[in-house]
Amino acid sequence: MKLKKGDTVLVIAGKDKNKTGKVEKALPKKEQIIVSGVNIAKKHSKATKKEPHGGIIQLNMPLSAGKVMLICPACNKAVRVGYKKVSKGKKVRICQKCKESVEPR
Repeated sequence: MKLKKGDTVLVIAGKDKNKTGKVEKALPKKEQIIVSGVNIAKKHSKATKKEPHGGIIQLNMPLSAGKVMLICPACNKAVRVGYKKVSKGKKVRICQKCKESVEPR
């Protein structure tokens, strides 16, 4: 999976199409990511000692990694990600449009 925690992404398919957000968590085994402010679900919770009133909680649900594209910090466009070998066995993610290195944060 070519997306990492901290990347800014654009949703290209689904109910949240054209929304952007930051990747909070990557789930590489499931090929899914959790993006802040995207794919929000409401969960009804019962009153407990921690949450005495209960109520409706909003959760960020996982989203398929194929439904998002990385936003390149150099060219500010949604791009595909590639890899480039820099030194002995070290790979760096690069933007396919401007060929610049793409690193989160």
